[in-house]
Amino acid sequence: MENKEAGTPPPIPSREGRLQPTLLLATLSAAFGSAFQYGYNLSVVNTPHKVFKSFYNETYFERHATFMDGKLMLLLWSCTVSMFPLGGLLGSLVVGLLVDSCGRKGTLLINNIFAIVPAILMGVSKVAKAFELIIFSRVVLGVCAGISYSALPMYLGELAPKNLRGLLGTMTEVFVIIGVFLAQIFSLQVILGNPEGWPVLLALTGVPALLQLLTLPFFPESPRYSLIQKGDEAAARQALRRLRGHMDLEAEVEDMRAEAQAERAEGHLSVLRLCALQSLRWQLLSIIVLMAGQQLSGINAINYYADTIYASAGVEAAYSQYVTVGSGVVNIVMTLTSNKLSELSYLGIICVFAYIAGHSIGPSPVPSVVRTEIFLQSSRRAAFMVDGAVHWLTNFIVGFLFPSIQEAIGAYSFIIFAGICLLTAVYIYMVIPETKGKTFVEINRIFAKRNRVKLPEEKKEETIDAGPPTLSPAKETLF
Repeated sequence: MENKEAGTPPPIPSREGRLQPTLLLATLSAAFGSAFQYGYNLSVVNTPHKVFKSFYNETYFERHATFMDGKLMLLLWSCTVSMFPLGGLLGSLVVGLLVDSCGRKGTLLINNIFAIVPAILMGVSKVAKAFELIIFSRVVLGVCAGISYSALPMYLGELAPKNLRGLLGTMTEVFVIIGVFLAQIFSLQVILGNPEGWPVLLALTGVPALLQLLTLPFFPESPRYSLIQKGDEAAARQALRRLRGHMDLEAEVEDMRAEAQAERAEGHLSVLRLCALQSLRWQLLSIIVLMAGQQLSGINAINYYADTIYASAGVEAAYSQYVTVGSGVVNIVMTLTSNKLSELSYLGIICVFAYIAGHSIGPSPVPSVVRTEIFLQSSRRAAFMVDGAVHWLTNFIVGFLFPSIQEAIGAYSFIIFAGICLLTAVYIYMVIPETKGKTFVEINRIFAKRNRVKLPEEKKEETIDAGPPTLSPAKETLF
């Protein structure tokens, strides 16, 4: 059924919003080779941590004829865990340059280098008797995750039609969760989490990167990147035909032209200029709050130190690895199913599972969608650099400080996370609008009202209605 009005272009047929095979396969190739790396390496050192510490100690003994003391071991293991988010912070700072110069797809392909090389180094670290290779590789893998965590949602958000943008946007977090879950499975002592299998466990991170290198080149670059940033409308149309099928593309191309006009009016934005613009103030604040709230919710305290948390709850070490796998299942299905147990120690497990389920429904996937939607093409690169820096810095803080906080106040450490979650929820309710089914330009208009600025097209209309333009004070202009 069509609603055509005189003087307006016909709406896009509903079939254009379907998940075409090319779009589906491009999403799977990009997400599995990118977001999966983040999740896998986030969790892979958790369950077999005693095996890795034993390797560190044995290597140290062969070099110095004495074993490490507890403080040195704690320092080395803290570095092993926290170097990953530190590398992520470094990756988030260079992703802006890469996505603009190499394209969204090109950035993802180049980024595979930062997964394959450390996979090889970690795979040979036991033979080389060098635990330093593991620590160094964790930094490089962090760079890989930092780049992909920003470039992937940008790529998927620009490939998707507006009615599927939310679905594809959540694929970043879905594949992060899948990576976490598979790492938990492979890390079981009976599989690879043992003295013989851990080099293979660490080297497996190179497999998704190889698969992406073999498959992603066959899928199109972001059509928005091609048209808006490269000015190549023919390439954009060709990409859209592959992604949408042989349907009328004029409405979507027109939307990209409108965004291109907005970008020309706005110009290229650096991070410093983004922070200074009144027209993007609430968007910038929103992604900072969303990403800090996501990481400071405490989810990575569980990802990094699940075994320690379960042990403090009274779970025997032999069973904690299976409880960790159980938390991964909850993370994927995003539901909570459990029976009441009489043992008090398992009440803590139920609470953790419920917490993971709640996080998986909202704080985990939603920020990846919103951060793509609330910025136009010209400001998206700088916004993702800020977003990534906040994400990885807060991730690092949690990974580095949580053991000390837990030692000091025990289970009460999660009360801090609960308070942060509450404040984040209040901000979302009061500030962030509903973006479902809206174009990037429409969302930009909503935030323009909140920022109390007028868009260039609105100013043009006022100029036509009011006659000759008058000069405004500098503080009242848009840019």
